[in-house]
Amino acid sequence: MDKIAMTTPLVEMDGDEMTRIIWQMVKDRLIRPFVDLKTEYYDLGLPNRDATDDAVTVEAAEATKRLGVAVKCATITPNAARVEEYGLKQMWKSPNGTIRALLDGTVFRAPIMVKGIEPYVRTWTKPITLARHAYGDVYRNVELRVDAPGKVELVYTPADGGEVQRATVQVFKEAGIVQGVHNLDRSISSFARASMNFALDTHQDLWFGAKDTISKTYDHRFKDIFQEIFDAEYKERFAEAGITYFYTLIDDVVARVVRSEGGFIWACKNYDGDVMSDMVSTAFGSLAMMTSVLVSPDGNWEFEAAHGTVQRHYYKHLAGERTSTNSVATIFAWTGALRKRGELDGLPELSAFADRLERAVIGTIEAGEMTGDLAAITTLDNPKRLTTEEFIDAVAGRL
Repeated sequence: MDKIAMTTPLVEMDGDEMTRIIWQMVKDRLIRPFVDLKTEYYDLGLPNRDATDDAVTVEAAEATKRLGVAVKCATITPNAARVEEYGLKQMWKSPNGTIRALLDGTVFRAPIMVKGIEPYVRTWTKPITLARHAYGDVYRNVELRVDAPGKVELVYTPADGGEVQRATVQVFKEAGIVQGVHNLDRSISSFARASMNFALDTHQDLWFGAKDTISKTYDHRFKDIFQEIFDAEYKERFAEAGITYFYTLIDDVVARVVRSEGGFIWACKNYDGDVMSDMVSTAFGSLAMMTSVLVSPDGNWEFEAAHGTVQRHYYKHLAGERTSTNSVATIFAWTGALRKRGELDGLPELSAFADRLERAVIGTIEAGEMTGDLAAITTLDNPKRLTTEEFIDAVAGRL
């Protein structure tokens, strides 16, 4: 058969450990037999990040700006143990954080729903998409350990020589801790527009919550920017599309989410999104059944699996033992990138292939063939527990 043609390459970012093994299997068994795959390859595996002083991560992000669509494998963010294990020069930063900052993107995560993997929240019948702001807050904080009595202040010194502003954080009478966080109007505005554009693209309502009653400057600024942008640029477009935007306090949003049927986008500040995306993915059944896409305000897209590198399975694999690692999120990262590439390049055959591959994955699971993590939680009778390779081969057969 003639393979499906591509015109513009994808940016391909390879990764680490068991997901790196799966990455190659997915390409070899599910994509290359059908697609004349074109990629611009960047090895973001930890050894190569260390060898290049992490320059490869920046190069991959810049390539994404140039080519518009990227697909990324899961990668290690090293801690002290990993520095020793890999003999690293230093404790390199999260590649995801670096890419998010360079693309000024918003992360959207949504569960992959299949029959037999039922949400723990019984009212959820539709996916809930998490939109996570990807800049600032605790992830760019400055912290101090206060060992003795003293005063901690916030000090703003204008670059133009204007009046210095001071605010007392705390007068410590004993030991304690303190941190400073920041954000940027520009980044919050990008977050708002990305969330609203995604709502229009997917025809879903948009919810946003923060704690402006307590954080009367920081969180209130998020609330105000969202509302200003919505009123000026999106109010009429939302009305025409028949979708809504509303803001309420974060604790009220949580209560509403639990009582809802799903089917909306939940925009969250950075830390809220970090926590709530794991809560939502777990409540829907599995972190390995979650799509993740980073969308920049310039219209660049980076698709990835929402989970980690599955270290424990990797060492079993190296020892020659059988593994049963869920590859669904990795497959859907590839299908998301191929579909978007097809949409942008006017290649309907490529987008249709991505749809077929996703249907093959879902059909395989709903037929009772799945990896061990899903077999342990499925409501289907007598599921067949497959190894990592067997599951991918079952999907290939159905495809």
